[in-house]
Amino acid sequence: MGADPGHPPARAGCVMSWRKGLIPAIPALLFLALFFLLPVAEMLMGSFQNASGELSLGNFERIASTPVYARVLGITFWISALTALLSVLLAYPVAYLLTRLSPMGRERWLLWIMLPFWTSYLVKTYAWMLLLSRKGLLTTLAADVLDNPSGLVPALSGVLIGMVHSMLPLAVITLLPIMRSIDQRLAPAAQTLGASGSMSFFSIFLPLSAPGIAAAGLLVFITSLGFFIVPALLGSPREMMVAQLVISSVLDLFDMNFAGALSVVLLACSLVVFVIYDRIAGLSSLGGEAPKERQSGRGLQILIWLGHRFSGKGKAPRRSGDSALLTGYSVLLVMLLILPVLVVVPLAFTSSPFIAFPPKLFSLKWFDEFFTSAVWQAALLRSLGVGVATALLALVLGFGATLALTRVSAGWRKGLFALFIAPLIVPRIVIALGLLYLFSRLGLAGKDIGLVLGHTVLALPYVVVTLSAAFKQYDWRLDDAARILGAGAFTRLRTVTLPLMSASLVSAFLLAFITSFDDLTIAIFVSGGINTTLPKQMWDSIQLALTPTLAAVSTTLLVFIVLFAVIAQWVSRRSNSKRQGL
Repeated sequence: MGADPGHPPARAGCVMSWRKGLIPAIPALLFLALFFLLPVAEMLMGSFQNASGELSLGNFERIASTPVYARVLGITFWISALTALLSVLLAYPVAYLLTRLSPMGRERWLLWIMLPFWTSYLVKTYAWMLLLSRKGLLTTLAADVLDNPSGLVPALSGVLIGMVHSMLPLAVITLLPIMRSIDQRLAPAAQTLGASGSMSFFSIFLPLSAPGIAAAGLLVFITSLGFFIVPALLGSPREMMVAQLVISSVLDLFDMNFAGALSVVLLACSLVVFVIYDRIAGLSSLGGEAPKERQSGRGLQILIWLGHRFSGKGKAPRRSGDSALLTGYSVLLVMLLILPVLVVVPLAFTSSPFIAFPPKLFSLKWFDEFFTSAVWQAALLRSLGVGVATALLALVLGFGATLALTRVSAGWRKGLFALFIAPLIVPRIVIALGLLYLFSRLGLAGKDIGLVLGHTVLALPYVVVTLSAAFKQYDWRLDDAARILGAGAFTRLRTVTLPLMSASLVSAFLLAFITSFDDLTIAIFVSGGINTTLPKQMWDSIQLALTPTLAAVSTTLLVFIVLFAVIAQWVSRRSNSKRQGL
């Protein structure tokens, strides 16, 4: 009997030996061992050394005895927790709406949601600086109503706005696979038995989507721990986060051992959160699989109980009204994701030498300055080249790793998946510092190959998660049919697997490219002082002044991202057409 659709051969009784099943994952395992595990281990060892290279706990004693470090750690976890909470709460209704749409409608919505997610963190933060500063657009508009209004930056409110804006799309796309795996017939069945619409939601859909809530909260929280762009540009010293201290320790104080100790504390706390998450939701939820036999957390059980209390038994569901409200909310939220970034566009065409609202249109001189500047163009070309190389390497390694996950037993699968997504769990600043330890000895600091290797470490988990979700939808009976007809492993891969997964492969490639193209953390430590990347050049320029040239750079990047999104959608439609043809 053939394998069921969406289940790998290993689950259908054709379990390979673990040695043979691991073969496709060997390149990814070696890569992570050399450029992830080894650098992090070296960084851990360095944190237990003093300036003379002797073993010492002095760095940790300094952290424990200095109140300012405890305060920064507390602020880091508080801001990250608030960001995760707000992002998941705001994203949940949108993800729920997407589960109720047709594939074509869901694809269109996801395009608009992903556009701001793919947009550079620096571009988004720059946009919020223009909107929320004392002379920004929102403050200017508020002046018509309020006397002498103050801006929302630098302040905690500005930091939260910027971080939630950046993380909300990640929460949506993390929630969606779990929600889509829920049997949509359960809610109508409950309503047939007399349950109201709200009761069926709180009793059935919400508990079943709990792993998605946990996965989204974890990814947003861990990602937020390593943030430094948003708090540095939108916050005050009161909102300083640990990543800013690490960068300052390396670049200003030249104390890598103390920076390593700070990173170890951050890493330890992240691992504690990760272990708690695995106990509650399970690692499989990160790949879009709803774990079985796991109970909801206490907070979620309280939420379900409240739903029972206030949903009203026996009331007729108001599906049309609820649907309109849900759609209206989602439209408003997507507009709030997109519009702040679009504010940058008219400023790129201003004729004024400084930023002001409303801009004095129309001039192309800032684009001319960007495209004719040797510094800007060198940074752009370097980012493009490194991004493409990173995406190709991450895609090759990630595909082999994910293919191996479909061939090994469940016990091996969990451990391997944990290793492959480990760079996603470890704060990015920790990885960057570890690579600085390694590359400084190997002579790779300041070279493109160092950037490609570092960015591939960051991009590989996104490729694995994306392709894992795709393999869960893969119909392995087609592979079995090709094998029965005499096709070898390579032929089946070339003629069946790769064409059917082309849309997911393109999505994984784009995610890897954007991860590299948008990275600033690795670039600060590894890119070198002269040959920089585009995000590093933007970072240096933003800290000096908010100029129209930055608006021109940001607008160019927006156009670039839109083109990528259009290409991805076109490939997705072609892939769906091929799948339907089969």
